[in-house]
Amino acid sequence: MLISSAYAATGSAASDWTSFVPMIVIFVLFYFMLVRPQMKQAKEQREMIAALQKGDEVVTSSGILGKVTKISDTVISLEIATAIVINIQKTAVQAKLEKGTIKPA
Repeated sequence: MLISSAYAATGSAASDWTSFVPMIVIFVLFYFMLVRPQMKQAKEQREMIAALQKGDEVVTSSGILGKVTKISDTVISLEIATAIVINIQKTAVQAKLEKGTIKPA
């Protein structure tokens, strides 16, 4: 006979379980390398926005630098130049700058 007989492989329950180990490891790495740092950064952003006060210097997500002149629940008034005030949403604030960063012209 030219073709040899094929026999069914005898599998064990242990080999089925170990096939999921790489997938579990990938999910754990995904959590610790992507999800957790992103949640930490979002928490820091929320805390920074909640701690804003009148007189703080900030930069918006669009790159506008300004000094906070008025704060309400959802809107911040920024003085971007002498006597020029714009209103932005609180969530548009990207970062708080150190005092004296913005030099008067």
